[in-house]
Amino acid sequence: MSKPATPVESLTQEEAAAELARLADEIAGHDRRYHAEDAPTVSDAEYDALKLRNAQIEARFPELIRDDSPSRRVGAAPSATFAQVRHSRPMLSLDNVFSDEDVVDFVTSVRRFLSLSADAELVFTAEPKIDGLSMSLRYEQRRLVTAATRGDGTTGENVTANIRTIGEIPQQLPKDAPDIVEVRGEVYMRRDDFLDLQKRMAETGQTFANPRNSAAGSLRQKNPEVTKSRPLKFFAYAWGETSEPLGTTQYDVVRRFADWGFRVNDQMVRCKSTEELLRHYREIEAERAELPYDIDGVVYKVDRLDLQERLGFRSRSPRWATAHKFPAEKATTVLTAIDIQVGRTGALTPVARLEPVTVGGVVVVNATLHNEDYIKGIGNKGEPIREGRDIRIGDTVIVQRAGDVIPQILDILPEKRPRDSVPYVFPDRCPACDSHAVREEGEAVRRCTGGLICPAQAVERIRHFVSRNAFDIEGLGEKQIEFFFNTDKEALKISTPADIFTLKRRQESLPATLEASLEKLEKIDGFGAVSVKKLFDAIDARRKVDLSRFLFALGIRHIGETNAKRLARHFLSFDKLRTVAEAAKPPEGKGDPGNAEWQEIVGVNGIGGIVAEALVDFFAEEHNREAVEALLAAGVTPQDEEPVADVSSPVAGKTVVFTGSLEKMSRDEAKAMAERLGAKVAGSVSKKTDLVVAGPGAGSKLKQATELGIEVIDEDQWFERVGKPG
Repeated sequence: MSKPATPVESLTQEEAAAELARLADEIAGHDRRYHAEDAPTVSDAEYDALKLRNAQIEARFPELIRDDSPSRRVGAAPSATFAQVRHSRPMLSLDNVFSDEDVVDFVTSVRRFLSLSADAELVFTAEPKIDGLSMSLRYEQRRLVTAATRGDGTTGENVTANIRTIGEIPQQLPKDAPDIVEVRGEVYMRRDDFLDLQKRMAETGQTFANPRNSAAGSLRQKNPEVTKSRPLKFFAYAWGETSEPLGTTQYDVVRRFADWGFRVNDQMVRCKSTEELLRHYREIEAERAELPYDIDGVVYKVDRLDLQERLGFRSRSPRWATAHKFPAEKATTVLTAIDIQVGRTGALTPVARLEPVTVGGVVVVNATLHNEDYIKGIGNKGEPIREGRDIRIGDTVIVQRAGDVIPQILDILPEKRPRDSVPYVFPDRCPACDSHAVREEGEAVRRCTGGLICPAQAVERIRHFVSRNAFDIEGLGEKQIEFFFNTDKEALKISTPADIFTLKRRQESLPATLEASLEKLEKIDGFGAVSVKKLFDAIDARRKVDLSRFLFALGIRHIGETNAKRLARHFLSFDKLRTVAEAAKPPEGKGDPGNAEWQEIVGVNGIGGIVAEALVDFFAEEHNREAVEALLAAGVTPQDEEPVADVSSPVAGKTVVFTGSLEKMSRDEAKAMAERLGAKVAGSVSKKTDLVVAGPGAGSKLKQATELGIEVIDEDQWFERVGKPG
């Protein structure tokens, strides 16, 4: 038997880094299948367990925090079907909590960040978490001018024409509204309206899984008249850019929205303690079935807006808010088969195929089984789960939808197990390429060793490359990629990312012969002249691509969206990044800091040694350099990044190090302030450091700064420098 997953408290740093890499890859795959492909393969509880283990490891090893962690992702890239709208302020998602203890931890973390004592007043709002589609409504001179979806948090889809068809959304605000205001909230559909719509749509052969999907699908119609025929509604609860302050508290601003004519949730209350938050949560949970709309939890927010400002944001979520999710719903059904899916990194993931069953209003036909240990009845720490009962084909199983999204198998009913059932034998060969599938010591996942020859991994690499958050090439979906990859016709073949950008040239260079005409794309079933032109136009439109998207698309280990953006913002051009990465020399032993290029990479805020090593290793491999050169030769041009900084700030563009004890703000608050002002915050002093802010007890960093002749100031001088009150 393979060794079970090592408890978090027993992990070495090297094991933790490997585990975070595995979790990042696995969770990213699950996110893609859910957000981009609408084809989830894991249960919510298992998905949440992955995220929880990731968070626990990060808490113990903060220096290893990854950028593609699930806690740092926001939504999915906007569809090319609609014009894009760049949000003036990002639309971030919320962190989730699942237990009373998690809520206590959230409140404690807020107090700690703000340096508030346990008896200092701290008020929160609590309101139902509507299960709908996030929307930002921009008003200028009190008239609705733009409506945009969340998208990837930075850029959304312009659905203004469709939003104008929703009667309860004001087209014009009253005179007391600011000249510019973005009202944000949730487009949703009541359950009774959803059921009526399902009856009407069943006659046309169309259905939606639940009210949330129905609302999202209705809003994304190309024809606004279709949207107008759908019973959509809107709850307002947040805001983006405003030309003047809207109020001093979250509660008062939302009440102001109500005065303007927006529908707001009448179950929103103020709470002055953790006990009050939990009491309101249980009240809403008890009333959940009676509500006319779907909710999946309760959202807690710090009420005072000045405290929200101080708390600020993480990479994907505010520190001042969280969503307390409801427990899963359950049902029983029969497991008819176990399929093995091979992921982009070669991970073999077992998926249960089920007799269709409705759980929480959604028809469930598959569920994740996570890994071979889970099937055997063994937990992450080697402990028995389900009282040691294994899972077999033919079992009657209890299905759960944790967080009301992705299903999992919670347990089996042993009394209904068929007499002729046999234990499931997990394959030791890859079902895609027949290479050996091995399980490394300390890992719960078995992986294919086929590497580049494995078609499952090759296809997944191309899928990742064209995915919404990477190159976002419309028309290259799963079926199209598999067709281009599996064809034996050279003029149609796509086996590497660079082949995408040579496809049009190869097609145009075909000779005018009958044999060659068989390789013409427009002659292939499912394409045609119009769709081929659209595909080529979509490819051509991506020959120029944002630097961060280009880096993310390369699939470099440990470099997800967040780290790609960090690197892009620092190096600004691909040539600069590649030059530094190819010249970088990591430390060769204890006491060796590595060369200047290495120090520059690890000096990028948020980029540690593990990420830096992955980047350097990528460019050290000849086949990786060849793949990059092939892309550039095919006409792909990564666009230089525009510096993102408050250029008016006296510390914009400077590298700042905080050391010693800070008395007027916490270390986290100091770093967040510096970054908002356009500075780069580093964890160590080097020749590239511009400024050191030293508090009482500053030690080696202060000494090193003095030796290097770097400017050193205290906390009061920092506030003077940046023009903020101390």
